[in-house]
Amino acid sequence: MNKNSQPRLGVDFGRVIHGAAAADGLQDTVFLDGSFDEALASPATAGAFDVLPRLVDAFGGRVWVISKCGPRIQERTLAWLDHHDFYGRTGVPRGNVRFCRKRADKAGHCARLRITHMIDDRIDVHRALVDSVPCRYLFGRQEGAPPEWVRHTLTWADVEDAVIADL
Repeated sequence: MNKNSQPRLGVDFGRVIHGAAAADGLQDTVFLDGSFDEALASPATAGAFDVLPRLVDAFGGRVWVISKCGPRIQERTLAWLDHHDFYGRTGVPRGNVRFCRKRADKAGHCARLRITHMIDDRIDVHRALVDSVPCRYLFGRQEGAPPEWVRHTLTWADVEDAVIADL
């Protein structure tokens, strides 16, 4: 990363901000499979609302939510963000939410936004970012050991420690 460039953070929504597996390994699928009201009422991933405001401060507000989903889940995501006062509670600007239909398309968003740090739970997303995003954090429970070119961060506290250390 160029020392003169401003750091910029990208954060996935599904299974990162919302819906990550609990310590017991169980995932909350109500956001995908439940009613609209059940999806809105579903909680954030433990620690997300504690850590994100500090990361937004550390990045000077240069933080984007970058999510892969279809139209139905995009609608639910935007409604969930409003329902939980995500923008007010985290400081992420309302206009800093991007969607794409394929995981690999996150690379295009990251390139256009000049993302330097990315938090995502999918190794295929990080694989697409290897040449463009210098700091990559694989979030949550994973099967098998992650490759050397990504940092595994199990919890939001782990993410905060890793990201701050890399800044």
